[in-house]
Amino acid sequence: MGKARPPPPWRDDWALFLDVDGTIVEIAATPGAVRVPARLISILTAARDRLGGAVALVSGRELADLDRLFAPLQLPGAGAHGAERRSADGAVHVKPPADSLAPAEAFLVRFVAAHKGTLLERKQGSLALHYRNVPWLEPAAEGVAAAAAAVVGPAFHVQRGKKVFEIKAASVGKGCAIAELMEELPFAGRRPVFIGDDVTDEDGFEVVNALGGHSVAVGAVRDTRARWRLADEAHVLRWLEAQVDPTGVSA
Repeated sequence: MGKARPPPPWRDDWALFLDVDGTIVEIAATPGAVRVPARLISILTAARDRLGGAVALVSGRELADLDRLFAPLQLPGAGAHGAERRSADGAVHVKPPADSLAPAEAFLVRFVAAHKGTLLERKQGSLALHYRNVPWLEPAAEGVAAAAAAVVGPAFHVQRGKKVFEIKAASVGKGCAIAELMEELPFAGRRPVFIGDDVTDEDGFEVVNALGGHSVAVGAVRDTRARWRLADEAHVLRWLEAQVDPTGVSA
């Protein structure tokens, strides 16, 4: 279990990896309802400048969606839980093909049509079944997600998240994406720091720990591989802002 206290102050040799929903922005009723405040754009821009470009977003969202949310800022990072990865030079690497999930999609489309309040989100290489607005449907959503995953075989599995079940490639994960980015400039040779709020971030924590970095869980104290903790999204923003602006002049 991680320590129930904030991570140490920044060092200029860090490489910073950030989950998005539930970490630096508040989770909304639907993925499309999320808004990114201008203050956050400014903080991330300042962080990128301080760390020599070694700041990346590592999210379940697709890269195109991240670019829309954080415009005009475009950072390197990973989308769709690592199915997409963008290097600092702008090169995008994609795996696996999304059309291999077509048989599973048919299951989920029927379920969503029959259960008002659920939402099917199609991503690069994954399908996300959201039930945030109808939490009492969790057992049914879990069951249909498991059935849909079984149709496409052992190459895919169900990833549980906050009010979502996502069918994605078993070989894809945030940890793998972070490890790949750490082999590239400007991240290579730096100490990785990953901040995330969900079970989908645990493989990222594991990789960062193995590399001698700092793993930071967001939210209530829970069983986690993370070594540090910040209470919520507001605390994450305040902590980030204190590092890029220690004088507090932007507060």
